[in-house]
Amino acid sequence: MTKMTIDGNTAASHVAYAFSEVAAIYPITPSSPMAESADEWATQGRVNMWGQKLRIAEMQSEGGAAGAVHGSLSAGALTTTYTASQGLLLMIPNMYKISGELLPMVMHVSARALAAHSLNIFGDHQDVMACRQTGFAMIAGCSVQEVMDLALVAHLSTLRARVPFINFFDGFRTSHEVSKIDVIDYAEMKAIFDKKGLDKDVAAFRARALNPEHPIQRGTAQNGDTYFQNRETANSYYNATPAIVQEMMDEVSALTGRSNEMPLAFARYLSAHKKPVWIRHVLVPGLTDDDGALRELRAFLDTLECVERVEVLPYHTMGMQKYRALGRAYPLEGVQPPSPERVDNAKRILGAGKYAPKR
Repeated sequence: MTKMTIDGNTAASHVAYAFSEVAAIYPITPSSPMAESADEWATQGRVNMWGQKLRIAEMQSEGGAAGAVHGSLSAGALTTTYTASQGLLLMIPNMYKISGELLPMVMHVSARALAAHSLNIFGDHQDVMACRQTGFAMIAGCSVQEVMDLALVAHLSTLRARVPFINFFDGFRTSHEVSKIDVIDYAEMKAIFDKKGLDKDVAAFRARALNPEHPIQRGTAQNGDTYFQNRETANSYYNATPAIVQEMMDEVSALTGRSNEMPLAFARYLSAHKKPVWIRHVLVPGLTDDDGALRELRAFLDTLECVERVEVLPYHTMGMQKYRALGRAYPLEGVQPPSPERVDNAKRILGAGKYAPKR
């Protein structure tokens, strides 16, 4: 790592460039510098982690950029984009397609208010909050250093999880904040990529690409009996995502020396500001069902003033057959769903249901 003085947009674009082969762009304040930086670096000959220059395609609208991203991903190219505000809303139709087809990507968003009774280029998180239903996971940074660290977490996580991510941060307040931070080198990113065996995930992503040499059917019209079964199968990927994010956070933490105290600090922030939250704990035997760890989690929850409800989500094997049909190794092979007794035990320890902290 090297010390550099940069802003939040540059931090996000630095990481996105490392993990991307294509960027489909359209400028919108305050995200435009991310695309401008990527375009400038490509012109200067900078290469990504695989020694390739990023291919930049500037479209004629944000909707066109989102369509280009979807098409590029469908063809097996690692692709990114950058946007904000109404631009993000214009991407929503394609975001449903990208998440529905489990195409890994990270979209970098400098969050901004939406134009309502008037235009406002500053503001809040109206844009990203309007995307909660699209199937994109979300990860947020509140400083320039967090933007870089969590952008790396997002890019590593999406390759393993197949769930697309929005990496967002405050427009102007963070996107244009200039700060001296630890810039993670591409060689260090590649070392984590290799250590986690993500080359296999990238190879599997490319193998699923549309190719006339081995045609497949995609984008059909389905009746409800088939459509909703297919939608249900995606749940296993989303259930696995929190553990994958934590795994990648641990790797980035080991590199940077900065821990996942960030989400814990955010929970304390929500508590201090009396923002109500629900806690959902995915119970995976051998990974997240240790009684000691559950008690530590309960002890932390008891320090918060904002927890309204706690839910325990038992691991299930609904996604196993899909992995096998794709010829892929199931990452939790041999792991059985927790017994009703273990689920009840976790619920008891965590105080599941309407939360009543131990004071």
